[in-house]
Amino acid sequence: MNEPATEGVLLDQETLHDRLDDAPGWLRDHYRTFRESMLGERDGSPFPCYFGIEVEREGDLLYAACESTTDPAALLRFRDVLVEYLDRYENHADRAPLAVFFRPPDGDRGEAHYHERLWHVLEFLHVHDPEPWPDNIPTDPDTPRFEFCFGGEPLFPTSRAPFYDERKSRYSPVGLEITFQPRAVFDGLTADTEAGQRARETIRERMDEYDGVCPHADLGDWGVEGDREWKQYLFREDGDASPDACPLNPTPDHPKAPEALLEPGAWRRLDESPAPGDDDAALTAGLGDD
Repeated sequence: MNEPATEGVLLDQETLHDRLDDAPGWLRDHYRTFRESMLGERDGSPFPCYFGIEVEREGDLLYAACESTTDPAALLRFRDVLVEYLDRYENHADRAPLAVFFRPPDGDRGEAHYHERLWHVLEFLHVHDPEPWPDNIPTDPDTPRFEFCFGGEPLFPTSRAPFYDERKSRYSPVGLEITFQPRAVFDGLTADTEAGQRARETIRERMDEYDGVCPHADLGDWGVEGDREWKQYLFREDGDASPDACPLNPTPDHPKAPEALLEPGAWRRLDESPAPGDDDAALTAGLGDD
């Protein structure tokens, strides 16, 4: 009998909980530490983002597990999950982000590794996006209203990784974790609204207490002159190990990948893809012509 799938599928909380016993150990550890972060405390301080606490506590989050940050077949499966998520999230809950857990690499990896992997995942999604870039979102990351887009929707992907020593709100002990939030969930909570300003003040105060260090210098607000959202996707700690400019160079040209790779289930066509894992040689595999 086949075990119930946990990788490459969209999972609600009830389904994830039901399947965890049969899931790979890395996924069980990923989710356990994620849930502990959201619902636990650090030195008496709760997790800074009370929206994150609420959606995990109420069971509103959606989840996905990806076997690799580089294998084309695994990333195409994840691409299909993200398409499904965008079709479902509005009917799932008022606020339903997607938390994605990636299989960790072998051995200890430094900060540069996780920056490279995050941007590789985002670049792969951009190249294999079944929908064109939205006309109302600039493609230049060095503008205040730039935002990563996929499936015709602006998304805010925030990441956590193992290399953070002090900034525990961004710390994931197992491996790379990305939470995708559609821009639509921030309606009424942008920096130019009173509710948005209150929410940001509260989160930053809680971040200061939880992390024990000042909020990151790159923390900003979408659309505010001088702020750059791409820098917030994975906060840098070491300037020598992090990018100075946005590694993603999106273009409105569409499609970028061959039509066959844009179809749902295209991963089945990759008969000779690299084995799942984080092999540096696989970084550019399957990107197609850009």
